[in-house]
Amino acid sequence: MSGLEQFSLKDKVIVITGATGILGAALTLAVAKAGAKVAVLGRNQQRASERVKAIEEAGGEAIAVLADVLDEAQMEKAKEQILSTWGTIDGLVNGAGGNMPGATVSPEQNVFDFDVEATRQAVDLNLFGTVIPTKIFGRVMAENGKGTIVNISSLTAQRPLTRVLGYSMAKKAVESFTQWMAVELGLRYGGKIRVNALAPGVFLTEQNRTLLLNEDGSLTDRAQKFISNTPYQRFGEPEELTGTLIFLLSDASKFINGETVLVDGGFNAFSGV
Repeated sequence: MSGLEQFSLKDKVIVITGATGILGAALTLAVAKAGAKVAVLGRNQQRASERVKAIEEAGGEAIAVLADVLDEAQMEKAKEQILSTWGTIDGLVNGAGGNMPGATVSPEQNVFDFDVEATRQAVDLNLFGTVIPTKIFGRVMAENGKGTIVNISSLTAQRPLTRVLGYSMAKKAVESFTQWMAVELGLRYGGKIRVNALAPGVFLTEQNRTLLLNEDGSLTDRAQKFISNTPYQRFGEPEELTGTLIFLLSDASKFINGETVLVDGGFNAFSGV
């Protein structure tokens, strides 16, 4: 296989969790356009249906799968729905996650007054929302002897950001889990099952909108700091994640395992000077 063929996902069945979010719209459509059959997994029926419709209008194939990534029983049912439709699972994108207001620490707040329960919920969503789907869908890949898993990390796993305590802790753990699974699956399945992570920089989403935009739509001080410390001097666009995702899912990256690829406009590399 050579040239553009190695980037093809033709006829592969790819499960994408968190597919009903803002970034999920770009990711699901791009994976479908690369030739994959896409299981759009999320909790919002309307948005899942919209993702499926967009894929079908583009000539692709997709199904909506409603399930909570933190519920093993629901993940099992989701697996059965996908297998009954297409008979196999070739890849998994663990896109479910995000920050939550209660798991943040504001500058005015005593740093030791953070909400432990909310922080635990953020860790559960981002970490175990990755672990549980990997356990359920990864087993199918193991039984087939091949597959690719891409976890969604964050630049905060590399450069911890102020305020977002729970999110930062969780994404660092996601990268540890990525490496651990990559090694175990690599050793056990002879390199036929790979696990990597994609770490977005600053993208405007529903979860971070109130941290980045004022009520009038102008940038907050925090948002301006992000942009000032990004050589590209702007936020990322959702479509700018898709090339890296397809690369990691495809045979073009078949000797890459246990790595995290940053898509951040140079934020992590910039010293500020």
